[in-house]
Amino acid sequence: MEPTPQPQPPEPGTPPVPDAPATPAGPAPAAPPTTGPYPTPGPYPQSGPYAQPGPYAAPGPYTSPGMPYAGVPGPYGPYGSPAATTNGLAIGSLVSGIVCCLPPLGLVLGIFSLRQIKRRGQGGKGLAVAGIVLSTISTLLVVLGLITGQIQDGIREFREGIREAAASRMPMELRTGECFLDDAGQGEYTLGVRVVDCAEPHDGEITGRFEATGFGSWPGEETLEKLGESRCDAMVGTYVRDTWTLTADTLSLYYYPDRQAWRQGERRIACGVGGEERTTGSLRSDPTTLDRGQLAYLALVNPIEDAAYEEPEADPEEDLESNREWAAEVRAAVDSARSGLRRHAWEPSERAPVEAYATSLDAASKQWAKLARAEDADAFWGAYDRAFELLSADAEVDARKALGLTHTPPEAAGDHGSV
Repeated sequence: MEPTPQPQPPEPGTPPVPDAPATPAGPAPAAPPTTGPYPTPGPYPQSGPYAQPGPYAAPGPYTSPGMPYAGVPGPYGPYGSPAATTNGLAIGSLVSGIVCCLPPLGLVLGIFSLRQIKRRGQGGKGLAVAGIVLSTISTLLVVLGLITGQIQDGIREFREGIREAAASRMPMELRTGECFLDDAGQGEYTLGVRVVDCAEPHDGEITGRFEATGFGSWPGEETLEKLGESRCDAMVGTYVRDTWTLTADTLSLYYYPDRQAWRQGERRIACGVGGEERTTGSLRSDPTTLDRGQLAYLALVNPIEDAAYEEPEADPEEDLESNREWAAEVRAAVDSARSGLRRHAWEPSERAPVEAYATSLDAASKQWAKLARAEDADAFWGAYDRAFELLSADAEVDARKALGLTHTPPEAAGDHGSV
């Protein structure tokens, strides 16, 4: 009799198989041995729900000993497969759509990115669609701007802004005679000025500059303002010899460094001349623009104006002596001018009008002598008006016209309206 083959115990991890139901025919089978970790199953039926599993059967829904995860991990582990990448063209499309100067590029990139996303299974479809939409809108706006001319206007303004920014300079860097525009209001901090041709409307022109010396530390704005006012006023007189070109609105300008610029070593103060409103043309009248005869005439007659402007604030009733000293200074300037005008060798066409003006100064000298010798305030006021009448600008008109100088009297040439 051949031995009956014994079934082998299942491999570890194989679930136990329930016993087959008893059949009506034949004696009951003997109980299998219970040795080993698993009971040894009896013979398996060849068909039915309890048939023996084939070699490819998948494991059941049981947790294997020592495995913390249900089922058998897949080839990439229990955390799933890597996420899909985002299409680079989609990102480029969105960025190009946002940047208004590249709308057509964003539209093209968006279309190509949709094709790549579908073919490669990448992410970024939303980015591509958003880029296409933004690019389409931007492209339409650009086309509309080209049609209406707004794009051209914007480009022109942009270029002008670049030119203005490039032309912006600190006033201390400008040369004498350069005209400029200053957008800052009077008394406000100036961040820079733009140099323009003096034939164009401008706010002022540079008359010179100087170094603020003698200060070991920051002297303060008030000190620099006083220094700029006194020194720059003198520079205006040197730069504008023909004072008739000045008006009542003409201002002496000065630019000084603030505390920060001072710490950085800036010590220059720039001087200028300008008006409350923008003017056209240069006010410069100095040896670079005047001839010998013009310079000689102005050097003689300008001191009369300077002396007349130094009139004391106190009236003769309050300080008679100061007013008499002032009158004597004016008379000395008049005498110097009339004698100098007669000594200078003028051109033939200039001699007669210059001599006529010198003759008017003879009478003015006598009248200002009365003021200088006034015994009291009443005597001073009695000679005062006639003294200024003899210094009337009308007496100079013919001489200035012959010399080629400004011959239209200024609108307001002094406190008395006649100098």
